[in-house]
Amino acid sequence: MRDHAERADVSAFQHIRYFASAAQPDQLPPDRGAEAAFVGRSNAGKSSAINAICGRRKLAFVSRTPGRTQMINFFSMEKDNCLVDLPGYGYAKVPADIRNRWEHLLGSYLLYRVALRGLVIVVDIRQGITALDTKMLEWFGTTGKPVHVLLTKADKLGRQQQVKQQNEARRQLANILAHASVQLFSSVTGDGVEEARKTLLQWLAPAR
Repeated sequence: MRDHAERADVSAFQHIRYFASAAQPDQLPPDRGAEAAFVGRSNAGKSSAINAICGRRKLAFVSRTPGRTQMINFFSMEKDNCLVDLPGYGYAKVPADIRNRWEHLLGSYLLYRVALRGLVIVVDIRQGITALDTKMLEWFGTTGKPVHVLLTKADKLGRQQQVKQQNEARRQLANILAHASVQLFSSVTGDGVEEARKTLLQWLAPAR
């Protein structure tokens, strides 16, 4: 039964493809359908998470160079749904003018995009929820839209440490944004992939 459910979940992402990119707000595609966006600190495993969830190896670009993704990238699914890969944050070596442009682009999208149904915040489990992650949670929390935290690279820790980090993240979220959810995730082992898919499909389901 589990294998059947997992196949059903991944089938919704089977035909996902690159659709559009935006480097500034006026380049965003039409605000329609339903979108779920991913964001996170540099090298937290965001692109790898998107690839794993979609069952694709190279859908989202994976880079070891912080700040490489400078645009909002849209990947279209069926029924006008999209997954959205947002520029990361926390790039200490990026020039101030570029950081300011990214923040303007992110703000325009995250705060005013009607199609956006929810935000996935990708957090390296070894670092936990940082001050910058907290700022993002508080900032986006004003929209009232759902937030789901992926504790990525869980395979780097033993089970006891995984549970400890997840419990700590839950404690922090209770104080920052009570309605946010959190899970363990590994793009290497596939742990948590099915759970993440189900969350995204709930967000993208037609409104009743």
